[in-house]
Amino acid sequence: MQCPYCGFVESRVIDSRDSGSVVQRRRRCEHCQQRFITVERIVLSELMVVKRDGRREPFKREKLEIGLRHAAQKRPIAVGELEAIVEDVENELYKLGRAEVETQVIGEMVMERLRKLDAIAYIRFASVYKSYPSLQAMRQEMDRLLQEAQQAPEPTEGKEKG
Repeated sequence: MQCPYCGFVESRVIDSRDSGSVVQRRRRCEHCQQRFITVERIVLSELMVVKRDGRREPFKREKLEIGLRHAAQKRPIAVGELEAIVEDVENELYKLGRAEVETQVIGEMVMERLRKLDAIAYIRFASVYKSYPSLQAMRQEMDRLLQEAQQAPEPTEGKEKG
């Protein structure tokens, strides 16, 4: 592993952390003694995404992360929760066992998870993904969300009976 500070090619692993599909290794350069972290991830066969216009391109989790960050901007959502969505969607896509997946499948997976996490982030993501044809169509989606929220039972944890 080449040192990112001095370019020396020998480093020593100080610590390894395995978190399922990712292994993080803390390393120390044998030349400059600087510490750095490397990340190892299992890379499966390349998954292709079929766009709405029929084009195909490789699946890039970075694009999904960027889209989620934009949707969650200025919302009280931890970065770890967004990363968990990306990880979960990516794992589910590979479990499908297909070489190609349509963007609609990916979008629906993301929206399902965002709807449970944060309604505003969901609407932001959906407004780009679904590209609502009119304000009325977007309003109908928002009304549906409001109706779901009103029908959902309120959490009772931490409330005293009186």
